[in-house]
Amino acid sequence: MQPTIYLFFRGSCLEAITHYAETLGGEITGVFRNGDAEPDQRMPGGDDMVMNMAMKLGSSMVMASDSPDEMYDRPQGFYVHIETPSRAEFDRVFAALSKDAETVAMAPAETFWAERFTMFRDRFGTPWMLSFTGSKAQGNG
Repeated sequence: MQPTIYLFFRGSCLEAITHYAETLGGEITGVFRNGDAEPDQRMPGGDDMVMNMAMKLGSSMVMASDSPDEMYDRPQGFYVHIETPSRAEFDRVFAALSKDAETVAMAPAETFWAERFTMFRDRFGTPWMLSFTGSKAQGNG
C-alpha cells in the first residue's frame, strides 16, 4: 500500500496543481471538471470547478479537487514534505512555492537534522515542509 495525498482548494485547483507540477517536475495525468459529469453527479458550483485532478510526482500520486465553499475545510494537522536533492534545488523550490505565501512558520534555516529546512503555507493554502538533508543524512553525523 502507498498513501496518496489528496488536496482540496477553494476554486484554484487547476492553477495550484499546475504550479506544483511545473515547480516539482510532476506530470498532470488527468483533469475532470464539474461540467464533464452527468448533471446528477455534479458537485455544487460551476462547470469549470475541478472535480478531480491527478499529478504523478516521482513514484507518488497527488490528487486534488476544488471544494464548494460550504464544504471546504482549511488544511490543518499535516504538511506536504519534499526532500530536495541539493541546496540549489531547495532554494529554487522554496522561491517558487513560497511566492506570496500566506505564512512562513519557519524561515529556511539549518537544523540539527538538515542543512536547510522550512515550513510555510503557500498562496493556495497548502502547508509545506521542505528539507535538504545534505551532510546531515543519518549516519553521517
